[in-house]
Amino acid sequence: MYVLALVTQKGGSGKSTLAVGIAVAALGNGERVAIVEADPQGTISKWKERRRHPDPRVVRVADSAEIERALVSLEAEGIWLTVIDTAATNNALAMRAIARADLCLIPVRPSPADIEAAIPTLIAIRRLNRRFAFVLAQTPPRGCRVSEAATSLNSLGVLALPYVGQRNDHQDALGAGLGVTEFAQEGRASEEVRELWRWILKKLVEGSSDHEPHARNEKAAY
Repeated sequence: MYVLALVTQKGGSGKSTLAVGIAVAALGNGERVAIVEADPQGTISKWKERRRHPDPRVVRVADSAEIERALVSLEAEGIWLTVIDTAATNNALAMRAIARADLCLIPVRPSPADIEAAIPTLIAIRRLNRRFAFVLAQTPPRGCRVSEAATSLNSLGVLALPYVGQRNDHQDALGAGLGVTEFAQEGRASEEVRELWRWILKKLVEGSSDHEPHARNEKAAY
């Protein structure tokens, strides 16, 4: 089972929105997907209540022991990908999510304050020797801030592609209990999330020590 953790101590970075979007995009490849919600705000649990489709599974956890039990149980059930949504803090639960992740994503809005706020999370990830990538999220349609932010993040580590624009489809999809790739299949937001998922999948497969079981999945994403 692959584990993908979305982590940053900055609130409002779009972790929950990205977690839902990525999980549903992975479902589109026919994979068994779960979301572990380690954020007391409960954004994903509320989304799940509005959702008519049974997948992805959503499991809420409140401490490090619960997250460990949840991951063991989900793997035993045959879940292929678990996405962990963490709170906007570097607490013990977030640290456990980082430690268990095959890949950590750090969503960052294109502003100096957001980039600076991501540094403690980056330090924690490096201390735990985990693979990571920044994701530029909620990017404006024009202006120089995006390119400046991309330059700064590239200097700190890997930057995932594409950038995720600030588009109404993301919030409308959440409100409807859908992923953005279900809500507006031909829209730009949907296209960006699908491309991001393909980028993530490639990184997950590259980092796996067990390539054979995932060869079909890598091909299916392209």
